[in-house]
Amino acid sequence: MTTKRIKVKVTTKKINIKKIIIALVVLLCLVLSVVYIIHIPVKNIYITGNKLLKDKEIISLSNLDNYPPYINTYFMNIKDKLLANDYIENVKIKRKLPSKIYLEIKEYKPIAIYNNEIVLSSKKKVKNNLELDYLPYITNDIENIYDEFVEGFSKINEDVLLKISHIEYAPNEVDKERFILYMVDSNYVHITLSKIEKVNKYNSIVKELENQKGIIYLDSGDYLEIKD
Repeated sequence: MTTKRIKVKVTTKKINIKKIIIALVVLLCLVLSVVYIIHIPVKNIYITGNKLLKDKEIISLSNLDNYPPYINTYFMNIKDKLLANDYIENVKIKRKLPSKIYLEIKEYKPIAIYNNEIVLSSKKKVKNNLELDYLPYITNDIENIYDEFVEGFSKINEDVLLKISHIEYAPNEVDKERFILYMVDSNYVHITLSKIEKVNKYNSIVKELENQKGIIYLDSGDYLEIKD
């Protein structure tokens, strides 16, 4: 009996060096692209809505003054940092490629100066570090009606508020929420908090004085009295 020898053919695959090099180059490019994107700094910061705080101060409060990597801004709690400021009521943040950040600021409304402090619509009293000198001054004690005062005077339009020079709390036996407003144009306005929004009609009311000076009673009766 004879046996046949079976030859086993061994094949070897040649390594395709060209394909390996291409794959490595592609992988390297991907890694470098990711590294580049991660380290792209913030290039543009757009701020809107702020009247009291300057752009530079808002950027500093946000910790964006060193223009950090754009990707890092997603983890920086920018909103919390800004809301810690007494003047900022709310902030909306938008991020847009390439490396742009938009901060939409809503500030509390400054109402008056009371004991050398600024009264804000948040009911906080803050030091006048911004040196605001256009707000009306409260001339006497309003502590027993402070919250109601802030809620009421927050409803006055800014253009009318700027025409008030001084605010005097002047309650009487009938009305404990009565105020006298001393206007910059030398007119007086008597007002009560329940009717405070009538003050927003001041510009049209003044026209009825026909360039004369007078006392405007908006607390009761809604009438004018010409001063001698």
